[in-house]
Amino acid sequence: MSRHPDFVPQGVIPAVLLPFHEDLSIDEPSFRAHLRDVGAVLGLSAITINAHSTEVASCTRDEQRRVMEIAGEEVGGALPIIHGVWADGSLEAARIARQAQVGGASALLVFPPAPFALGQSAEMALAHFKTISDATDLPLIVFQYPLATGQGYPAATLERLFDEVPTIRAIKDWTPLVPQHESQIRALQGRKRPVNVLSTNSAWLLSSLVLGCNGLLSGSGSVIADLQARLYRAVRANDLAEARRLNDRIYPMTRVFYADPFIDMHNRMKEALVLQGKLPRAVVRPPLVKITDAEIALIKDALLEAELLGTRTAKARNAA
Repeated sequence: MSRHPDFVPQGVIPAVLLPFHEDLSIDEPSFRAHLRDVGAVLGLSAITINAHSTEVASCTRDEQRRVMEIAGEEVGGALPIIHGVWADGSLEAARIARQAQVGGASALLVFPPAPFALGQSAEMALAHFKTISDATDLPLIVFQYPLATGQGYPAATLERLFDEVPTIRAIKDWTPLVPQHESQIRALQGRKRPVNVLSTNSAWLLSSLVLGCNGLLSGSGSVIADLQARLYRAVRANDLAEARRLNDRIYPMTRVFYADPFIDMHNRMKEALVLQGKLPRAVVRPPLVKITDAEIALIKDALLEAELLGTRTAKARNAA
């Protein structure tokens, strides 16, 4: 049962990373420390697990359940936990949703089924979300992919989802086109039953937030949650000077995190935490592979430019 039954997805929501040992098993002590580190940041609304940032595609259902257990033990009393629902089939998605609710999740982030890349209809999307909502009464977050991927939902489909699946309370908007992003923010948050838009455009977060998003859900929050939370507060307070100052510190990190190939973003975030002395190693599961020393050097430079690699973190790294 959820520890935060009245939770509505909004505000600043980091998606945490999942550390591994060299043998690719989950490094539970490091994961616990990472959860405590991120969870201690002032101004967070929730955290997200079992999503892209935790390499959910490489995790078994038992491992996802264990990730939920550990997250609940470490931060579940203080923060709502959003559990990803990553599945190609709706029946498996419903099983994951039930498991998440039993484990104490407060909301679900629903990824689009991979087969939708080959084509989809509104009826297919409705069938997927209704199958999940029949299995749980937790609030749902629609992960809105770019339309060009084939996995994004057209506006007409989104309208039907919001009308026919009332437990949908937010979308994680990965819309890369600014006019479309703004249109969705205005339309969704202006509905009679508002649907919050959570930005996942972390590479241009300031620009996204000033359009009026009611929150953000970001994997880079695993490294820069404090800067993101302060940026969000500055934007909400209409303090443009402070927002731009914070964005100048965020920019070096997003520049290296979201470089090509895009898929390595969370790989790079692990390396950043190693450089800061917050993780013992940056191991990823195949098909991901360790990034090059040259790229790690760029991450170090970005940390320095962002004022996130000072004397304290350097000493911790040298002592490891």
